[in-house]
Amino acid sequence: MKIKLVELESEMQAAFALRIQVFVLEQSVPEDEELDEYDSTAIHAIAIFNELVVGTARLLIHNSTCGQIGRMAVRKQWRRQNIGGQILSYLEKEASSQGITQIMLHAQEYVKLFYSHHGYVEHGDPFLEAGISHIEMRKDIK
Repeated sequence: MKIKLVELESEMQAAFALRIQVFVLEQSVPEDEELDEYDSTAIHAIAIFNELVVGTARLLIHNSTCGQIGRMAVRKQWRRQNIGGQILSYLEKEASSQGITQIMLHAQEYVKLFYSHHGYVEHGDPFLEAGISHIEMRKDIK
């Protein structure tokens, strides 16, 4: 398993295809909400196994100290194998290398324990995003 930043157009397209599979086809998120204007400026990471993209997520830099991780997606047959955790850690390190000291994210409520296990703390009340219940979570990083 290799976790890396997206460097090639083919890698970006594979990451987008995985997000479409997970969010649009599995969770019925409208495609125009899934792929958005932030993708062009985001830092994208992928998990690759035998040249197959099996996981992805993106990092948005909001200001000099705050970033946001989102669009975390892992192929169904690869879930619960710590791929999401590896991508999360990778993007946290990338954010830290750019001076970011706090990461926030919008966790789907059914996976908030995953983020809690990685040091994220709930902030505020649940809200709907793309028709799915989410909770904002935050983590201070070094």
